[in-house]
Amino acid sequence: MKSVKIIEDACIGCGACEAIVDDVFKLNDDGISTVIIDEVPEELEEDVRDAAESCPTEAIAIEEDN
Repeated sequence: MKSVKIIEDACIGCGACEAIVDDVFKLNDDGISTVIIDEVPEELEEDVRDAAESCPTEAIAIEEDN
C-alpha cells in the first residue's frame, strides 16, 4: 500500500474509518473524513483496508504500490 485518500464527494461522515484507525483518519470540522498521514505505515495497512471495506459509501481509495 502506498497511500490512501478520501473521496470527499462520497463521504457522509459516519466516522467508521476513524473508529477503526484513528492514526490515519479524522473527521474534519465539516464532518468529512480526512487522511492525516502521507504514507500508511505497514503496521496499519490491514486496519486501513478494514476501514475501506467498512465504509458504507466506498469513499476510501487505496493506492497500491506497483
